[in-house]
Amino acid sequence: MNKYIDIGINLTNRQFQNDADDVIQNALDADVVQMILTGTSVRNSQESARIAAKYSGVLYATAGIHPHDAKSFDGQSIAQLKALLKMKHVVSVGECGLDFDRDFSPRDKQEQCYKAQLELAIAVQKPLFLHERAAFSRFIAVTNEYLPQLPKAVVHCFTGSLQEAKTYLDKGFYLGFTGAISDVNRFAHLKEVVQYVPLNRLMIETDAPFMLPKNVPKTELTKYHERRNEPAFLPYVAGTIAKLNGVGLDVIAKHSTENARAFFEL
Repeated sequence: MNKYIDIGINLTNRQFQNDADDVIQNALDADVVQMILTGTSVRNSQESARIAAKYSGVLYATAGIHPHDAKSFDGQSIAQLKALLKMKHVVSVGECGLDFDRDFSPRDKQEQCYKAQLELAIAVQKPLFLHERAAFSRFIAVTNEYLPQLPKAVVHCFTGSLQEAKTYLDKGFYLGFTGAISDVNRFAHLKEVVQYVPLNRLMIETDAPFMLPKNVPKTELTKYHERRNEPAFLPYVAGTIAKLNGVGLDVIAKHSTENARAFFEL
């Protein structure tokens, strides 16, 4: 039987506020055996850690400040994140990085916040959960300043070019793929990326409730939640990767699960 690990779900999102327990059970029923809750601000990271603690061995959490929330970064932020990262079930620093697509936080504030979290990851030696959107050149420049000391890192929800993927892989980073790879109109270029990435550097995620895979059957979507992604749909991400690579689903399940378990020390 195939087993899956979802390296990124946003369980604190308000779309899950009434049925989070059911969502977790649905995922387990779909053989998604472990899930990592993404921390996107200090407050959100604290809430994610609290929820994850209730599902020992099944749920884990990251602690970080998303570039959209960089405007909330202050003198207490790093100490607060560091306190969370002392918990065994808080397994990664992030989500952190740069996002110049939306610019919800000023770019200089984003960089300040990102650099502080890179330093935090070096201090606590827990892996990085990275976000980069429309900021590749600057992201690489900032990251390179810390590269020799950095712990392991995964660029989550990767939708970039093949050349960008090669750059990340050359730095030793892992790549996380979502349901975006099944969107043949918007993300057709990801086919060659997925075919290029070595199986030992690949992880899968839903980024639920976002990034709903295009290949989820309509019969699995309820009318009320017809556009909401769930961790139970992770096998459809794995299925797309398997199809693009011309291998069995079991191959992708095995490699992505082994990679995630070793990377996050689950």
